Amino acid sequence: MTNELTVNDLHLDYGSGASANPILKGVSMHLQKGEVVALLGPSGSGKTTLLRAVAGLESPKAGAINIGDRNVFDGARGFEMPAEQRNLGLVFQSYALWPHKTVFDNVAYGLKLRKLGASEIKDKVNDVLKNLGLGHLGERYPHQLSGGQQQRVAIARALVYNPPVILLDEPLSNLDAKLREEARAFLRELIVRLGLSALMVTHDQAEAMAISDRILLLNNGKIEQQGTPQSMYETPDTLFTAEFMGSNNRLPARVAQRDGAQVQLEINGARLQASARGPGGGDGVTIIRVEEVRISPTPADNAIELPLLTCMYLGDRFECLFKSEGGTEISVRAYSKYRLEPGRYWLQLPADKLWVF
Repeated sequence: MTNELTVNDLHLDYGSGASANPILKGVSMHLQKGEVVALLGPSGSGKTTLLRAVAGLESPKAGAINIGDRNVFDGARGFEMPAEQRNLGLVFQSYALWPHKTVFDNVAYGLKLRKLGASEIKDKVNDVLKNLGLGHLGERYPHQLSGGQQQRVAIARALVYNPPVILLDEPLSNLDAKLREEARAFLRELIVRLGLSALMVTHDQAEAMAISDRILLLNNGKIEQQGTPQSMYETPDTLFTAEFMGSNNRLPARVAQRDGAQVQLEINGARLQASARGPGGGDGVTIIRVEEVRISPTPADNAIELPLLTCMYLGDRFECLFKSEGGTEISVRAYSKYRLEPGRYWLQLPADKLWVF
């Protein structure tokens, strides 16, 4: 597979001299042809800065960036190609559409700058609008469109000159929750259908998992872990990855015994089997995903007994909260198909899903 984008040991600071604030601290990544990579991480982790550096909108301090076989940044020889020569498709969070131009003219703008002929521009624009289900909206203005339509116009403008890589900066964050889910499916379908190579910034792990082939999780300017959405969710290497990639219960546990990957814990007076993840050592942090907790009205294996505090209705299920009385406070969330009766329950914590970091 050919790499459409390669980033090598990229360093970038804001400010200079003694007051320099390092944002990227040696990030390396690649994007293959036809692949979608999500840059995921909390605010301030460096994901948008990395995207902007690739686009040519931020100047790194050191490292190298290649688009295909073209070198666009090389810190060692002080070379930096201007953004407009990099030929990348950009979709901003704000969509950045011209309010006084029609949909057609918004999409055609980049082609006019490239001095293409009128008939070629018309064909390319109509083709991309049709591909995105916007064919009937060419004469409308941005204020006459819904949020989802505006977002598709921004994508059309980025795709119209067939760039090798499309860069998406939180492309769905301006949409309401229901529209986001529809747009997520639409964007994934479009990327697969057109065989696009895309680098997408998001802080939403569900969005990253749904749309991307691979996730790069950034933490404080470095890559914490990378892999397929499934591997990142099911086999996190670090506590940071485990907590960022899912909805978890943190449990106050004491490590009683450790034998390789097998750990014996003491939780609420009960002895439980668990699995060690990451480097570990000492009294590690113990977590389990909310959906892995099994609720039983009768005694069960590898379980702790807790009283039910409340159940919250989520539509397709209930989220139930269990909380200990007195002593060490333990609270556990779990899902149930039905609303539970008040009382005490055994919460089964499967050993392979009860992780100690």
